[in-house]
Amino acid sequence: MVYKIRVILDTEKDVIRTLLVDANDTLETFHLLIAKVFGFNGQEMASFYRSDDEWNQGEEIPLFSMDEDPDALSMSNTTLKQNIEDVGEKLIYVYDYLNMWTFFCELIEVSPSTDTELPKLILSVGETPDEAPVKEFTAQKNDDDDFNLDDDDFDNDFDEFDSLDDVDFDKY
Repeated sequence: MVYKIRVILDTEKDVIRTLLVDANDTLETFHLLIAKVFGFNGQEMASFYRSDDEWNQGEEIPLFSMDEDPDALSMSNTTLKQNIEDVGEKLIYVYDYLNMWTFFCELIEVSPSTDTELPKLILSVGETPDEAPVKEFTAQKNDDDDFNLDDDDFDNDFDEFDSLDDVDFDKY
């Protein structure tokens, strides 16, 4: 089977590559292909994450497994077909943990094998920026959070001493 996968770089400007790949390729092969078509050398650590329709990050598939189990999940021992089968299924790909280049990969078409040489870049839109976009990580406020403390809750806790010299360590 041949997969047509759209890979979108998470930036303000459109940076998109559409690829034809063999469904039986490993995620490691796909990782190297993505790195190549976006202008990276493929030498940085990376991970794929299974994703739902809203692009929520799910189970990680690392480049190398740190688990002692030889059958632990990694890019080299799992294929595209094992992770996405149906049109519309998605993966998130993160390349270079220091810069956090983030890509959204969506299966947009499945077709029977052809004589086409694979893998193949069939669409390229936009240029990869010189620097990764800055990621803003924000926590979601949980209304059910039982640990809601104000700064006032701590005001009187430290009035007992002015410095560490005043602490009697024999008590502790």
